[in-house]
Amino acid sequence: MPNVPFLEMLDGRTIPQFGLGVFQTPPEQTAQAVRTAFDAGYRHIDTAAIYKNEEGVGQAIAQAGIAREDLFITTKLWNADQGYDSALKALDASLSRLGLKYVDLYLIHWPCPANGRFIDSWKALIQARDQGKAKSIGVSNFRIEDIEHIVAETGVMPAVNQIELHPLLQQSALRDYHQAHGILTESWSPIAQGGELLQHPVLKDIGKRHGKTAAQVILRWHIQLGLVVFPKSVTPARIRENIDIFDFKLSHQDMAAIAELDAGQRRGPDPATLN
Repeated sequence: MPNVPFLEMLDGRTIPQFGLGVFQTPPEQTAQAVRTAFDAGYRHIDTAAIYKNEEGVGQAIAQAGIAREDLFITTKLWNADQGYDSALKALDASLSRLGLKYVDLYLIHWPCPANGRFIDSWKALIQARDQGKAKSIGVSNFRIEDIEHIVAETGVMPAVNQIELHPLLQQSALRDYHQAHGILTESWSPIAQGGELLQHPVLKDIGKRHGKTAAQVILRWHIQLGLVVFPKSVTPARIRENIDIFDFKLSHQDMAAIAELDAGQRRGPDPATLN
C-alpha cells in the first residue's frame, strides 16, 4: 500500500495529502471508482453536493469494510444553499446522502461575493463544527479578501482553501498567504483540464528520466509543494497509476523547470465573478 503522507491542519487534525476527487464522475460510476480507489490504498475522498454523486461515495464507504476513523471524507456547500439556516440544512442533506454522521471536512464551495451570503454560511460551518457534524471546516475558491472578511467577522480561520491549481496556474501569491496564516492549500484540477499538460515536452522529459508519466510528475510536483491533491479518474488503471508517486522525488532542477510553466491560465471560473 502506498505511504501517503498526512499534513496537519491549523485545528490540530490531520489530512491525507493525496486522495480521489469525484468531480464530473457520473453518479452511476462513482461507487465503483471509489471502491477501486480504496483497494489501491486511497483513504481520502473529495466530493460535493453539486456533483450529484454523494450517494455513490456513501455506497462505497458502506461496502468497504474500512473503519470510519481511517477515512477522510470532504464535501461542499453549494452556492444556492448559502446562508445560515440553509447551510446547516444542506450539510444534513449531504450527510444523509453519504450515510455518515459527520464529514471530516466541509467547505463553502464558492464565495459568490456579489451575493453577500458567505459570512452567514461560514458562521453555519462553525456551528456545524461545534456540533461535531464537520470535524474541520474550510473554504474553496476564496480570494485573500474573502478569507480576511470571514476571519474579521468570526475570528475563525479556515483550515484549508481548495483552489484551481496546476502548472499553468500556480497561484503563488495565494499560496504564500495561506502558508503565512497556517491554511493548507488544496489543488483542484491538478493536471488542468483538457489533457494538454500530459503531452508537454518538459513534463514528458522529466517523466522519462524518472520512469514516470507526465501525470505522475505533475502530481508529485503538488506533493513536493506541500499541497493536498486529489486527481479524478474512473479508470482503474489510472486510479492506481495516480497514487504511484511516492517512490520517486523530483529534483530542484525538475521543480524549477515546472515553475517556469506558470502562465496564469485558468481553466475554471473566476471566483471574483462567479455568483
